[in-house]
Amino acid sequence: MSKRRPITRRRHKPWTAYLQIPPFLPVPLRTRRDGWTPARQARFIAALVRTACVRKAAQAIGLTRESAYRLRRHPRAGSFRAAWDTAVSGKQQPRWKFTQAEARDLAVEGPFRIALHRGSPRTIWRKPDDSRLLSFVTRLDRLVAHLTPSQQDDLLAWAVTQPHLRRFV
Repeated sequence: MSKRRPITRRRHKPWTAYLQIPPFLPVPLRTRRDGWTPARQARFIAALVRTACVRKAAQAIGLTRESAYRLRRHPRAGSFRAAWDTAVSGKQQPRWKFTQAEARDLAVEGPFRIALHRGSPRTIWRKPDDSRLLSFVTRLDRLVAHLTPSQQDDLLAWAVTQPHLRRFV
């Protein structure tokens, strides 16, 4: 009698795509040191991926469950809500389509992105959307095309004085 085991092939599980949190813009709120800052909103979504519990995720960043739901109900929280739903359900949601009102925030600051590694958040970053920025520049070129050169110079001089536009001039 042979002591060898019969050779069986291991069956590999079919590969499943990892969950991706959709990029989201933070909900625009009044700035408060102890409130929902943009960085806290991103950390909340990352904690929500890890725990799938709103109370635990809110406690992890030092805020309450009630304030999290209040933030979710905010009228301009569409992309935040989509990221929340993806984080809680663990299922990929349809990609959020940013509105024209959100275009400036996308171009200048960019959406938050959360990178997941094997289902847990690893990094959070924010990068301006270059294509939106280029569309703004194109639109600006069309707007100033009818101005005289001296009016264009005046407009450029004004843009240099604006702190949020200085890096683009």
